[in-house]
Amino acid sequence: MSRNGRARRTPDCTAAGSRPRARSRAAADRDGACERQRAEGAGQAFVIGVLTSPADFAQARAWRLSDAPDHEQYLRETAELLADARRRFDTVRARMFHPQDFAEFCLLHGLDPAEPAARDRYLVNPALRTQLLAYQGEELVGDFVPRLVRARENGLTLRHADLLLDGRLHGERDDAVRGAYEQGAEVFRRMLLGAGSGVYELRLSVDAPGGRLSAAARVLQWEDGVVRINDEDLELLCAVFCAGLARELPGLAVLHGAQGTAAACGEYLATAWAWTSEGRVWAPAAGPVRLDGVAAEPGYRLETVC
Repeated sequence: MSRNGRARRTPDCTAAGSRPRARSRAAADRDGACERQRAEGAGQAFVIGVLTSPADFAQARAWRLSDAPDHEQYLRETAELLADARRRFDTVRARMFHPQDFAEFCLLHGLDPAEPAARDRYLVNPALRTQLLAYQGEELVGDFVPRLVRARENGLTLRHADLLLDGRLHGERDDAVRGAYEQGAEVFRRMLLGAGSGVYELRLSVDAPGGRLSAAARVLQWEDGVVRINDEDLELLCAVFCAGLARELPGLAVLHGAQGTAAACGEYLATAWAWTSEGRVWAPAAGPVRLDGVAAEPGYRLETVC
């Protein structure tokens, strides 16, 4: 666990989601301690790393992150730890604990991966802050773990985009980057507005130096225009749009899904639209395209959508 960037150890929680080797059987004493720690945790943040797969769990065994016999038990204990943290701390955040990333981090900084301090430093590493997600009580296995995996992938893409913009994406943005970011957000807004209500996925690809920038997000749009999308997915889409526009890189976007609402007698229409950019302007694709296995027809003209 880390608070305000400083590592701190307590009897009930440790970095990387590990559990103590022995649990107190005095429930009353523990509850009293939790009450004291809840007051102590007011205004503080709890940060945890989660081993998201059996393979990662097995690879991390040498570092003694957990005493759980298997990954399934580890996830159950981690869920308990997160629930306890939500009762005690104002802010609970998590990120995927990736063994290879951690080993490389320790090698770079000359740290012993078996030391708790190394895990704490890895979890609050500023360069990886984009991988952190707020935990708000979601089901760990069915919902939150997949989001943690995507957040790591998204974070790597965000770092790539930031490098392309010389650190101006997450640092101090100049007028050019700020304008490109706002333009990209507006492109995305018009794509959704033209689509109308429905359940969609937007896939975005930009050809960039160092490899393709990719982003994807599931979007639910209601009849009144209210949109539901994970914050981290929205941030990634806007960042990739921004990098492409600021660096004038070619790109392809596909919006596909089911158009319509349950209010319309449950009638849904399968749709898939595509737009391309040569670097400055997004326009309907010249013909049918395919992106990541999704076939799409040319989209509507975005300038006609208000």
